[in-house]
Amino acid sequence: MNELNQQRRTLLKGGCAAGIVTLAAASGLLVPGRVLAAEWSKSAFEAKSVADALKGLGAADVATSSDILIKAPDIAENGSMVPVEVTSQIAGTQSISILSEKNPLPLLAAFEFTDGAQGYVSTRIKMGQTSNVRVVVKAGGKYYSAAKEIKVTIGGCGG
Repeated sequence: MNELNQQRRTLLKGGCAAGIVTLAAASGLLVPGRVLAAEWSKSAFEAKSVADALKGLGAADVATSSDILIKAPDIAENGSMVPVEVTSQIAGTQSISILSEKNPLPLLAAFEFTDGAQGYVSTRIKMGQTSNVRVVVKAGGKYYSAAKEIKVTIGGCGG
């Protein structure tokens, strides 16, 4: 009898959750991922050089900033999973992009932020070899950058 009550509760919870998601989607609070994905820069992600990736992001003039903090290991024993945390202390951060300068496709990730969101990301990246990891932050329509060298002992991009 207790098992039957547990199954009924599980079914009701699932039904309520599905109803809430449907209501949020119908009211426009929940936007499908394909709509958001339409804003990504295909040319930036397919670029073969850092300069072309920056051009694809619209970051023609990039200033160096000490207000971008990169937390990553100095030495990554395995380039297929390098943990990276980025904190932007620049007011009004709109986006954070992460590039690995010697990867075949340097642009690894691009994150967009809405007004008031904290400029912070934590992710794992893949690096083919020892390289600078460059972070580009867009804030107030301007672009800022910081870099950190990470030594890779075993490459994660087939190297």
